[in-house]
Amino acid sequence: MFQKIVLSCLLLFFPISHISNTNREDNSVLSSLPVSELAAGEQLYEEMGLAGTVNFIAFRQAVAGYNRIQGKKKPILTLIDFSKPSTEKRLYVFDIDKKELLYSSVVSHGKNSGDNYATSFSNQTGSYKSSLGFYLTENTYQGKNGYSLILNGLEKGINDKAKERAIVVHGAAYADPSVIASGRLGRSFGCPALPQTLTKPIINTIKDGSVMFIYANNANYLAQSNFLKTTTRSNSSNL
Repeated sequence: MFQKIVLSCLLLFFPISHISNTNREDNSVLSSLPVSELAAGEQLYEEMGLAGTVNFIAFRQAVAGYNRIQGKKKPILTLIDFSKPSTEKRLYVFDIDKKELLYSSVVSHGKNSGDNYATSFSNQTGSYKSSLGFYLTENTYQGKNGYSLILNGLEKGINDKAKERAIVVHGAAYADPSVIASGRLGRSFGCPALPQTLTKPIINTIKDGSVMFIYANNANYLAQSNFLKTTTRSNSSNL
């Protein structure tokens, strides 16, 4: 009860437009995360001036998970917001320490996740779908799609087969904004594919131990994700 009262007081300091974005799925996160973690995400959103650019709910969840992942090696957070269509910028790279938005870009989703919107997700090999949740970035390599970045999926049963599925960050001609004239961005086999002009600078910024969070307004994900529950703080410290 005390936490709910404190949370209500804290929310008074934030514009009502942010509160109106809250949905039922995010309410479950509100009830499980400590007030201090919620307040930290809300304050950072304000200080970075992200209103009107970045989805408040997606950002708050991303920051909550970012703060719980102890294995990260740099203060960089990438948010991919699949509640937005592929025709809009929905990948954001933040420097959390400097409180800066470094990059924003369109990004492709898996061909079987949906048409213009990504609405279906999978952890299964051969599904050609995107996977939600938290990742740590690893090393780069030169592959069939050029300069690419390995992703380590941190959530069992949700995205932990990312390496097995070869889900990586890479550039692609079908992810260029010019393709949007056809009605949507091109789609991948499940990888978050970037415009080729932004591939190298974004990968070089986020490689080697930064956090990535792929978000969607998805109740099933929230019910399973350990990073958005208070009961898993001790478990996440081992990552």
